[in-house]
Amino acid sequence: MDGHCGVEIKVVDINDNIPEIIVTSLTTPVPEDSAVGTVIALISAKDSDSGDNGKVKLSLSSKSPFQLNPSVSNHYSLVTKGPLDREKHDHYSVKIIATDSGNPPLSSERIILVELLDVNDNPPVFSQPSYVVYVKENYSPGRILCSVSATDSDSGDNSKISYSLLDSKVQDVSVSSYVYINSDNGSIYSMHSFDYEKLKVFQIQVQAKDQGSPSLSSNATVHVFILDQNDNAPAVIYPSSAAMGSLSHQRMPRSAKAGHLVTKVTAVDADSGHNAWISYKVSEATDGSLFTVNLYTGEVRTKRAVSEQDDSSQRLLIEIKDDGEPVQSATVTVSILLEDGLHEPILDLRQKAVEPSKKTGRITLYLILSLASISVLSLVTFLILAVKCIRNSRSSASCCTRQSDCDDYKNPNRNLQLQLNTDGPIKYVEVLGGDMLSQSQSFRSCMSPMSEYSDFTLIKPSSTTDFKEVISVLDASLPDSTWTFESQQVST
Repeated sequence: MDGHCGVEIKVVDINDNIPEIIVTSLTTPVPEDSAVGTVIALISAKDSDSGDNGKVKLSLSSKSPFQLNPSVSNHYSLVTKGPLDREKHDHYSVKIIATDSGNPPLSSERIILVELLDVNDNPPVFSQPSYVVYVKENYSPGRILCSVSATDSDSGDNSKISYSLLDSKVQDVSVSSYVYINSDNGSIYSMHSFDYEKLKVFQIQVQAKDQGSPSLSSNATVHVFILDQNDNAPAVIYPSSAAMGSLSHQRMPRSAKAGHLVTKVTAVDADSGHNAWISYKVSEATDGSLFTVNLYTGEVRTKRAVSEQDDSSQRLLIEIKDDGEPVQSATVTVSILLEDGLHEPILDLRQKAVEPSKKTGRITLYLILSLASISVLSLVTFLILAVKCIRNSRSSASCCTRQSDCDDYKNPNRNLQLQLNTDGPIKYVEVLGGDMLSQSQSFRSCMSPMSEYSDFTLIKPSSTTDFKEVISVLDASLPDSTWTFESQQVST
């Protein structure tokens, strides 16, 4: 006999499937100026297992300017979380790791390559901010002076650089008339030769510009120094006749002794440095034993005393050389006439310089003493005027009247005299009176030019009026600082 039954077998899942990462969308290359939060890729994950074994979680393994934002079930978006800089990293390898929740957990990974697109955000940079160039004068036109170079860390057209000269003036002339620059490689060429005596230094402003959009640029300065060359011969400036190309005539007495100064030859050289160092030498002479010239000062002096046998006409050919390379020279001819009875020989220039210096010192001393005297006198005058002004300022009505010896007054004079006097800028009124004992009192009222006669009341005393009482009345009617009575005893 047979029996039948149904058996249900349940298969228990084990974590035997690795999670799978699926990139559904990827944007590359990414502009390096992308804003934070820009979506780079859309990613999803799946696991064939079930339950916890099928739950998958995605993560990024390395530090990068990206992050994963979860959306719906097992779907993520890869976005930027910081600024991007192509000049530091032109691409990123983003490793994404998927891990399930099984026990033990299984995981998988996938690498996404994100490239960055260059943006023109870097200007050209010169190898040095300024350049110094030394050029010899008489430099051949068309030869290269120097080369400037700049680099740009961008790529493509953003890194292509062209060079140009910024417009500037050199001695009121455009710098482009002096030099030329190759726009491709930055080589600078001279347009003509330079003359040190006319131009010693000038500057060039060079601009490097890339071809990005918008284009960026930077500038550098080129300092060009012209070096002197010995291209100028010494020029005679004294004697002036010799400087004009004619013969210089000098006279000297036959009584001249050894060391007598005949003349002095002076020359200048337009060059500089060693090229302008000048030396003097007698090249030819009628009598080489009679005259000599100082090597550095050009003073022509006698070697010995002049004798009767010496020719009355002497001629010197003096050669003037500089210290340059090659040596430049010039010559001057000095004709010296020896004369008898010449009482005013040419004196030594150094001796002449001593006497004026003494005279100048005396004159300076006299000037100092004069200035000191004037200063003291001015100070005393100022103090006197200051005291006078202070005394005048004490009067609020610009009037001062002095009173003295009022208590010694005996008897008033019956006859009063008024006299208006002017003492410089001060006007005053004198009131004169005499008593029976042939004594008189004098009262003076001083007024400034701004005062008016109506400011005062003049009382004519009668024969029965006590003049001292009148004074007391006037004194009591005004402040003490305003009126001061002065009594003067005058004999009649």
